[in-house]
Amino acid sequence: MKLKLIASILFCLSIKGLWAQQKDWVHYVNTLQGTNSKHELTRGNTYPTTALPFGMHTWTPQTGRNGDGWKYQYFKDKIRGFQQAHQCSSWTRDYAVFSFMPMVDELVVDENKREAKFSHADEIAKPNYYKVQFSNQITTEIAPSERGAHLRFTYPKGKKSFLILDGYTRLSGVKIYPKANKITGYVNNGEGFKRGWKSYFVVEFDQPIKAYGTWENKGNTIAPDSISAEGLGKGAYIQFEAGAKVQVKTASSYISLAQAELNLKRELGADKTLENTKEHAAAVWNKSLGKVEIEGGSQADIETFYSCYFRASLFSRKFYELDPNGKPYYFSPYDGKVHEGYMFTDTGFWDTFRAQFPLNALVQPEMHGRYMQAMLEAYNQCGWLPSWSFPSEAGSMIGNHAISLLADAWAKGIRTFDPKKALDAYYHEAMNKGPWGPANGRDGVTEYNKIGYVPYPKYREATAKTLEYAYDDYCAYELAKMIGDKHYMEVFEKPMYNYRNVYDPSTRFMRGKNENGQWSQNFDPTEWGGPFTEGNAWHWQWSVFQDTKGLINLMGGNENFTAKLDSVFSQPNKVNVGTYGGMIHEMTEMVVANMGQYAHGNQPIQHMVYLYNYANQPWKAQFHAREVMHKLYDATENGYPGDEDQGQTSSWYVLSALGFYSVTPGTGEYVLGSPAFKKITINLENGKKFIIDAPANSPTNVYIKSAKLNGKVYTKNFITHSDIMKGGTLKLEMDSQPALKRGLNENDKPFSLSK
Repeated sequence: MKLKLIASILFCLSIKGLWAQQKDWVHYVNTLQGTNSKHELTRGNTYPTTALPFGMHTWTPQTGRNGDGWKYQYFKDKIRGFQQAHQCSSWTRDYAVFSFMPMVDELVVDENKREAKFSHADEIAKPNYYKVQFSNQITTEIAPSERGAHLRFTYPKGKKSFLILDGYTRLSGVKIYPKANKITGYVNNGEGFKRGWKSYFVVEFDQPIKAYGTWENKGNTIAPDSISAEGLGKGAYIQFEAGAKVQVKTASSYISLAQAELNLKRELGADKTLENTKEHAAAVWNKSLGKVEIEGGSQADIETFYSCYFRASLFSRKFYELDPNGKPYYFSPYDGKVHEGYMFTDTGFWDTFRAQFPLNALVQPEMHGRYMQAMLEAYNQCGWLPSWSFPSEAGSMIGNHAISLLADAWAKGIRTFDPKKALDAYYHEAMNKGPWGPANGRDGVTEYNKIGYVPYPKYREATAKTLEYAYDDYCAYELAKMIGDKHYMEVFEKPMYNYRNVYDPSTRFMRGKNENGQWSQNFDPTEWGGPFTEGNAWHWQWSVFQDTKGLINLMGGNENFTAKLDSVFSQPNKVNVGTYGGMIHEMTEMVVANMGQYAHGNQPIQHMVYLYNYANQPWKAQFHAREVMHKLYDATENGYPGDEDQGQTSSWYVLSALGFYSVTPGTGEYVLGSPAFKKITINLENGKKFIIDAPANSPTNVYIKSAKLNGKVYTKNFITHSDIMKGGTLKLEMDSQPALKRGLNENDKPFSLSK
């Protein structure tokens, strides 16, 4: 009896210990996921980001030269610095960057000559902690705060110990305070800023400065004993006692040096050691990642989930700071003035309206509400809604997707903004062309409003623009409908069906069409570019988010529609480079994925697998969603099927692993797929829990045989945001065979404008 009691106690303790370990979600994250990328083939285009969730500043080791979009590439074996970074992806510019690099023996400032060799075996890369030991035995450690970082440099015994501060590209200024063991300064790198913009920084050391000077990184000239410098690429260097172990605290501000000092004091002042900062950061991340708790998957699956969830929790970045009274305020990248309130940046809506923002609406509703306010403030300050901000407006890519975010938020009960003002702002966006890029205002607006589509070849990517404009017009219509604004309902009711104008029934594809109504000649659905954006006709066929049933009708019914969906996977994965003139990385990634014409590495087709739910074959959505998760994602340096893109490709995985996806933001619905784990608990901000319980789930049991929502039989192929917010349990009976008769009633199908 006593032995049984002891065994029982030991078993309970082991389970308790396992549960405690499971709560350490940070443990599963690998921030090196997706870093094995290059221009020709990207596996994420990520860098090992050390940061807090949505932090204003992030930190990363730097293997690339200053200004190189590829900051960190896994296949390289030398590091030249540790950067404050903000870059969205390798294809976009960075800003407000400076870096540190520790040196031994002699001072070498030239970034190409100061590189130090390292091995990934000597590297730890977690959200709350980065550590690497060079082959010269210098160890660097980093732990983050929201607007700063705590670093530690450990130099080998007896070796001269230097630390270089590199001012990166463009203007910078530094001032050294030898007696105070401190450096202050600013950087002014990046593009699109108002004149006079600066990112101010303060750096404090816990060890005495033995020697110092300034330098500049254009000619790599050094000025010993100089305490200040200002100009192009100005930096500083300091020397410590030989073999020192130095803690460095740094923080930055876009408002003032005094605010940078306050940020450092508030966020890092109480941390005596880097371990304190590391522990605080782990607690913040575990709370954030713990909003979704998963059970019943393999170690690899759990690592993939939380690594993706980590990436989904970096963008958009906070661009606001807290004043001495703790109130938010920010320097606006739009008008160059300081305003009260919240501001966010570093995202491109063309990518992120699809999944990253819907995920935030689900797990970060308070922040999401602040984001909606910030978008309208941006409109006030520059006259246009944001479309692609890093941190000022670039107008990149296509579409006017701010309205998608606003309509989706309102549909999900996030009502922190004036919807009439949002519609007024969108109307201005939809009826004009702005001065920056194709997505600032509307490219081809005159023709779109006159003939119902953007003509090709008069406008590049015209068919893709038509499809996305029609969806955005639906979002405006839907928001107007929700608030009873009949005027805007009338304005946008007709154009939300404009997708019909670029559908060719003879080929059953979307196609380019000129002003006279003539289809482009020599049509090849595998040809990239031309009337399409970063894809071909196979990819853009499905971008009718608002009216999938209408698309089914155009294509001749469910059988034709599902056959075409099937063909995406069965077609050869050949590429016609078209107007690109050569292979771009998105093409290569589609070929490497070897899933026919399915190109998950880019956004246009990412919702496609869920469309089977609209056409009486929901089981195929379940199968393909699991296939994509299994084949195209993992937590390694090769972990993504293409660009990660500001949290979008990660958010696709996170939502899909929960068992659903946001096919049509603006409806308040999520379309069902197949969850990747036996049990998933969403810990909602309102204090309730929503559980997806699928105990028989496995790599083979991917099909939903039956479902119950809070004990009642549930046959729908979608679930509403409001049902999730109420809390409860979605119980799924999983099977290895498809349930061919489940979810076939019209009422079971997700939203579509047409019936």
